[in-house]
Amino acid sequence: MSVPPRTSHSAVRSARQRWQFRLAVRLSALLPLLTTVTVQAEEPARRWNFENDIVPILSRFGCNTSGCHGKAEGQNGFRLSVFGSDPEADYDAIVKENFGRRIFPAAPENSLLLQKATGELPHGGGSRLDPEHPQYQRLRDWIAAGLQQGSADDPHLIRLEVTPDQQQLQMQQTISLQATAFWSDGRQEDVTEMASWQTNSEAVANVDAAGKVTTGDVPGTVAVMASYLGKVDLFQALIPHATELDEEAQERLQWLATSPLDIDQIVAERLQQLRIAPALPCDDATYHRRVSLDLLGTLPTPEQARAFLSDPAENRRELLVDRLLQRAEFADYWALKWADLLRVNRRELGHKAAAAYYRWIHDQIAQNRPLDEFATALLTTEGPLTTSPAGYFYKSVTDPYDQANTVSQVFLGVRIECARCHHHPWDRWSQTDYHGMQAFFTQVGFKKNGVAESLTAAAKQQTLHPRTGQPVMAHALEQPQPDVNPAGDRREHLAGWLATADNPWFARNLANRAWAHFLGRGLVEPVDDFRLTNPASNPRLLDALASHLCKGEFDYRAFVRTIVLSRTYQLATETHPTNVIDEQNYSRFPMKRMDAEVLLDAVSQATAVPEEFGGMPLGTRAIQLWDSHLPHQFLELFGRPVRATACECERVTEPSVSQVLHVLNSPQMESRLRHADGRVARLSREVSDDRQLVDELFLTWYGRPPTADEQAAALQHLAETAERREAAEDLAWSLLNSLEFLLNH
Repeated sequence: MSVPPRTSHSAVRSARQRWQFRLAVRLSALLPLLTTVTVQAEEPARRWNFENDIVPILSRFGCNTSGCHGKAEGQNGFRLSVFGSDPEADYDAIVKENFGRRIFPAAPENSLLLQKATGELPHGGGSRLDPEHPQYQRLRDWIAAGLQQGSADDPHLIRLEVTPDQQQLQMQQTISLQATAFWSDGRQEDVTEMASWQTNSEAVANVDAAGKVTTGDVPGTVAVMASYLGKVDLFQALIPHATELDEEAQERLQWLATSPLDIDQIVAERLQQLRIAPALPCDDATYHRRVSLDLLGTLPTPEQARAFLSDPAENRRELLVDRLLQRAEFADYWALKWADLLRVNRRELGHKAAAAYYRWIHDQIAQNRPLDEFATALLTTEGPLTTSPAGYFYKSVTDPYDQANTVSQVFLGVRIECARCHHHPWDRWSQTDYHGMQAFFTQVGFKKNGVAESLTAAAKQQTLHPRTGQPVMAHALEQPQPDVNPAGDRREHLAGWLATADNPWFARNLANRAWAHFLGRGLVEPVDDFRLTNPASNPRLLDALASHLCKGEFDYRAFVRTIVLSRTYQLATETHPTNVIDEQNYSRFPMKRMDAEVLLDAVSQATAVPEEFGGMPLGTRAIQLWDSHLPHQFLELFGRPVRATACECERVTEPSVSQVLHVLNSPQMESRLRHADGRVARLSREVSDDRQLVDELFLTWYGRPPTADEQAAALQHLAETAERREAAEDLAWSLLNSLEFLLNH
């Protein structure tokens, strides 16, 4: 084997020198072409924060919702906290659980987390991420950077801003919104692709996942919401009708706009902006029936209808309303509605206690106690339940958490229950806010004094934050948390805050509930869901209504008098070409379904066959029932609530086939119409003139005389039927099954 000769040191040096010389010559040739040489230092590696950078991705694609991995038991062994409420637990679930099998820092693309999300491996939720998405790249880079969790010193999100924030749009127009996150270190970040988007009226406009808004063919207002890391912001748009209003439509608007009431003027202004004409005013007979049902839950009798329709006074509608407000049925009907909200529940309280609780509510309304005093009396009640029956509220709603939920929902119109476990996904409420409200009620308890029971507020129970374990002091929504709990009965501090100027919800909530009852739809809808991302369809109108309520010192009778005498309430149901599809701007009166109890009473009154309720005195009307669990097929079929929650949604108002069939052909309806002592039989015996008989039937069922065509058809049927009573029963059956009778219009 031959060995190559060794190269001398001098030879190596000579070769190196020749190479250096040639390199120098080449560089010197390039020097004239070079102007500036910049040496750039390597950029520092990004500092990642799991909560700030990764949790928004899980929220954006629905991974941490209750329908996916956010439900209590998780999904296929992988569980995340709902809406990212516990970032530390989520970090452990992704990085540490199952020996870290969900991530692979050495080859991030091969991480199970990414392969499932992109659909490379079977995934029950389908493909959620495309490798080209910036969210995918962010996840990949975070894994590659070592799965950093971050620290409490990292920047935190200050606010979210949607731009533009408001704009007038046209029908079938598209606009792209941008969501910008503002961080505590002064940084601004475009998070449009990371935010969650939602619209509050898909009929007016919809929004896609990238914040692109597209309007439809319906005029109105719409709010588009963006949510990111617990912060929310809105874009609001007004979309007018495509065509200008003609002269006749402008005259209708002028009539509404010249009302002495500011609420009518505000409605007219909005309709003008949207190029929507209001309906014409309703006639006297329609108004009489409408306002009787809305104020009293009671039909006018034929005698009352005749008297009102023949009244020559120009202010007969005002005089009518004043009479109705003083009738006993007003307290009966509104006690029923408050009993629904305040959970007068016989199954929870027992017969005697539930009846006493209901009587207290009824007495407050009968005495016309101002609403702020009524709420205060309920919240701060104490002492023996025999003399303080308002205390049964705390027996029906026993848990301090449920008490906080119920009080917030009923008196503020705010649903805070979501914030018990996590930050509210579409509002500002944190767990601290929720538990601050709950802390007002932890003192409440009961003690026995022999056979009597008393409510006290002396318990020492402390409220702790469920995540941090730190004490949470009692404080109202949007109020700063004090260092210590208020002295004495904390409920008094809550009650004192309710009707103050610092409270943006109490008056607005009560005004909105009343407006929804009388006009068929709240300015905030659902009525018990006030939140940043569910703004009023007409904020000025809601403010004006709340102002009327406050200026009237929360006198409810005076407040509803203002509403039912407004020109907006007095509009007819007939449509105009511009308002046919308008559902949110009060351009016409809606066809409203009666409450179950009101409809049953209307059937009983029209047929003159009273309903008998087991265990109740003979002559008790359905609107007087305090027991929501009293067995009754009709009331259950037509949506009577069971009072298990404070939600308005418990009362079902949607029609059903079963309801239609029941009115059409149930034995109960048939027996009422054919009852020997009922109205139809009596009229057939006592009224010999067919024309007068027809008039009486129409006044009974509709509160108005028949039109010429209706009377001619009815007279023909009476003449052609051999048995006069049977013919009258046929007419009564047809009136009973008409929309004009079954709906309030």
